[in-house]
Amino acid sequence: MASATRNASRRPAVRRTGARRWTAALGTAALLAGTAALAAPATALASSVPVDFLTRCIPPDIAGLPPIEGTTTAQITVDNASPKVGDTVKVTYKVTRPAASNPVDLALPADIMTPSGKVAIGGAQSGSVTVTGPKKNPPVPGKGAFPPFEMTGTFTVTAPGSITLSPGDYNIHTSYIMELDTPCSVKNPPAPVSQTVTAEEQPGANERAISLATASGKPGDRVTVTGSEFTPLSDVTVAGRAGTAETADRMTFTTDATGGFTARLKVNDKATTGIVAYEGAAWSADKGAGPAAYTVVDDTPLPENSQRLNATVAAGTLSMTQAGDTVQLSAVDFGTGGAANGDLQRVTVKDFRGGPAGWSLTGKVTDFTGPGGKIDAGKLSWTPACATKQGSPSTCVPGSTGPVGGGGATLASTPNGALTGGEFTVDAKVSLDVPAFTAPGAYSGVLTLTLT
Repeated sequence: MASATRNASRRPAVRRTGARRWTAALGTAALLAGTAALAAPATALASSVPVDFLTRCIPPDIAGLPPIEGTTTAQITVDNASPKVGDTVKVTYKVTRPAASNPVDLALPADIMTPSGKVAIGGAQSGSVTVTGPKKNPPVPGKGAFPPFEMTGTFTVTAPGSITLSPGDYNIHTSYIMELDTPCSVKNPPAPVSQTVTAEEQPGANERAISLATASGKPGDRVTVTGSEFTPLSDVTVAGRAGTAETADRMTFTTDATGGFTARLKVNDKATTGIVAYEGAAWSADKGAGPAAYTVVDDTPLPENSQRLNATVAAGTLSMTQAGDTVQLSAVDFGTGGAANGDLQRVTVKDFRGGPAGWSLTGKVTDFTGPGGKIDAGKLSWTPACATKQGSPSTCVPGSTGPVGGGGATLASTPNGALTGGEFTVDAKVSLDVPAFTAPGAYSGVLTLTLT
């Protein structure tokens, strides 16, 4: 610092040189873009591509340098390229090789740079993702190349279709002698698309249902099957089931204009334990109903002095209960803000249907309202956990850690299978990110859980 002061006292030309050295000492020169375009890394993921885009960086005022334009090479990747609406997607924005190099001879120390930025969202969904990176970098020698850096963030999928992700503006904060920022913006936004995410609709509740006129019959008897809530004027197959396998007893017909039907299915297979109905060429938990329990009464003559013993296992329902309806989050201080933490009231799910369909428990939350207005619903995050009762055919899978928001997110689920069901407990740690200067008082939001 003393040498910089001495240089500054001589003449304007030398003062300019001293300013540049002072800039290097603060670590700001490391953030200026160069002009060379770089080739794509050989290790780029197949689902994303590195892209080049013109960047305009503004050095801090103390640097005494004009804005510098150059080319940034970056790549966007995600942890899930095929999410469903309501899912949380983790985004990684990596500046694979900054185009600039240290313009002075003075080396820069390690771990002085903290990056942050935005990823532009386009296509089926619009907006941006805020991303941040750790305060971590190797030492940068004088006139040496700058290291890559990564930033991560998350967003919630709100619409189905192709969602594009492009690198956006970024900033590098330096902590070396002084706290300084160097913002770099995309000169001709948006930058090229680096990653495309294909989102699907979250399956809605399957309300298709069937009922039988009788729960048993002899081989060859016909049972009347009544269906409702199927797609109007669609082809539906009604078939017998022997355990988890479908039998040859089946018929196909078209539903009426309300999505209902009445069919008389002839059941010959003595092993039949139930009857199902479904749209499409094969059973699907999303477009099927049943099985409805049905027993074929075996009329084969018994040997002398014998008795036939019959038993029936009746299918139940899918239900949930919760331990309470209020969660008290921890208090935060005005002027400080931060995480208001708590535990979701435990939810117990009982799947006693005995069919092939799994289940999904999702939640969405309203904005938190209080004396200072509102705290956005997107500020609430959770860390789900679930446990499966021993002996259950299915295994519970917790949802992803991340924001809940008004669009919703998955708390827990079980997959489809040949035979599903069981009893499960679902919990979650919840955290509300309260802005620092939110007006004091009580704030409340409503979390709605939906089991399908």
